[in-house]
Amino acid sequence: MGPGRDVTLFDRFASAYERAMPAADRATLEAGLSRATRPIERVLDVGGGTGRASRALTATERIVVDAARGMLAEARTHGLDVAQGDATRLPVATDSVDAVVIVDALHHMPNHRAVVREAARVVRPGGVVVIREFNPETLRGGALVALERLVGFDSTFDTPHELAGLVKAAGLEPTVPETGFGYTVVGVATENDSPIIEER
Repeated sequence: MGPGRDVTLFDRFASAYERAMPAADRATLEAGLSRATRPIERVLDVGGGTGRASRALTATERIVVDAARGMLAEARTHGLDVAQGDATRLPVATDSVDAVVIVDALHHMPNHRAVVREAARVVRPGGVVVIREFNPETLRGGALVALERLVGFDSTFDTPHELAGLVKAAGLEPTVPETGFGYTVVGVATENDSPIIEER
């Protein structure tokens, strides 16, 4: 199965994306990471593109995972470790990272439930999954949905409530520390966490 349309577009316009996008908000990301109950030393930046989120963090080891080679080439020029991969099949072992961040990227991924469950798989107990997204129910969110469709993206946006539900279903303890157009959902992996198995 080839790359989706969103991946192809990001691959083609990686350098323009890097020039056009603002830096990630360090304070917001660090606030999410602070909910962990273990030290945050190894962070996986899923759908991290050019590494905007990784560059805002102070963790010792930051690995950008993205499906678009062009985006990873840009991230590499900033001295970041990179790995090409699918967010539903991350190229790292179970319980091998202290945190996963997914910043402004989940809406470009086809299967949100599978992405969140995979993020939960790779996070160690006490670690966190921090997801930054845009709320389609806000005025600006509705405009963003329309704009992304116009550009040609296959984006799908979740509300904070919907995304918190996916985080809980993945076996993480969810909180929504920030709401509005841009919002944050944090999932904490506890010792007793296990994904909820759905009846088929």
